[in-house]
Amino acid sequence: MKIEELVEAAVKYDCGDPKRINHFMKVLAYATFIGEREKLSPKELEILEAAAVLHDIGIHNAEQLRGTSAGKFQELEGPPVAADILLSLGASEEFIRKVCNMVGRHHTYTGIDSQELQILIEADFLVNIYEDNMDSEAISSVREKIFRTESGKMLLDEIYGKTYSV
Repeated sequence: MKIEELVEAAVKYDCGDPKRINHFMKVLAYATFIGEREKLSPKELEILEAAAVLHDIGIHNAEQLRGTSAGKFQELEGPPVAADILLSLGASEEFIRKVCNMVGRHHTYTGIDSQELQILIEADFLVNIYEDNMDSEAISSVREKIFRTESGKMLLDEIYGKTYSV
């Protein structure tokens, strides 16, 4: 499966929702950058990139079925949609399982058990900090509690100009 095919499928799924499409495209860019800088293997990078594209794919179902896009409901509603999309593109069962595991855990900040999930969470935060207009205190807290990769910390520090206390 090519990442371009997955992006196209996700764009079609989120058709008419430029906010969601722009969000996952930015997360994909940051995740790819961090993954390459942290020297993920090609297979790990492929899993990371797929999860970055699909990480919020459950938002529409969460809103429709549960009346909210809260993270815990994205984690519940996202994996079945992600699995269907990946299956339609011919992804292997193991690949689907790994990507869906990340989609189902990207708002859970404990028990992070893979470099790919850590990077996905950091990439999502890099985008959410801006989109949610987080203040310097919140950024500092996120850096201390969430960020683990040197590349993610570097991006956080450079993007937000170290306007928060480190």
